[in-house]
Amino acid sequence: MLAIAGGKGGVGKTTTTLALAATLGNERRPVRVVDVDCDMPDLHTLAGCDREPTLAAVRDGGPLADQEVRSYPGVRLVGAPARSGCAGAGRFDVVAALRTLDDGDRLTTLVDTPGGAGPPAVDPLRAAEATVLVSDSTQQSLLDAAKTAAMARQLDTRVVGVVLTRTQAAPSGVADLLDTPVLATVPSARRPLNSTAVWSAYDTAAQRLSTQTII
Repeated sequence: MLAIAGGKGGVGKTTTTLALAATLGNERRPVRVVDVDCDMPDLHTLAGCDREPTLAAVRDGGPLADQEVRSYPGVRLVGAPARSGCAGAGRFDVVAALRTLDDGDRLTTLVDTPGGAGPPAVDPLRAAEATVLVSDSTQQSLLDAAKTAAMARQLDTRVVGVVLTRTQAAPSGVADLLDTPVLATVPSARRPLNSTAVWSAYDTAAQRLSTQTII
């Protein structure tokens, strides 16, 4: 299980999750994407799917349910639980649900995580085997990504690389700041998933991840 994470919102975590999954799906490898961002559950919208079934399907040992993403062969999607169940003392146990989902499952699973540094952002890092950071090239975004990397390492979750979005070339020192390699720089595009250059960048990122036997 691979968490797609970054401290700052709006940097392209959801696009990165779906694009990496679609690249792998095109290689005829089964891939599942899971949205755990209850506040901004937009993975299903980007994929052109219904939100249901959500991760809540595995609550209390319930059966796994996902749906085929028709626009991207080989990709299956699990939507984010309802916001009402993700807050407060009785909030949805994302860690347990993700571990149940991953238990004995041979599918590669990519998890679209929320931004920030609170429990909703930490929980998927706790459940995942490894983390890919997503950041644009601005100083604040990179500093937030460094905080996410530190959180992941405190949880003994490997940080295996960073995808830099809206970026033509990686700024000097990024790999050292984050202590992880740059997997790809993804150029700006009005509609990223309609851009050949964007898809080429994500193909590069997926190939570099594959060399680490992560996916």
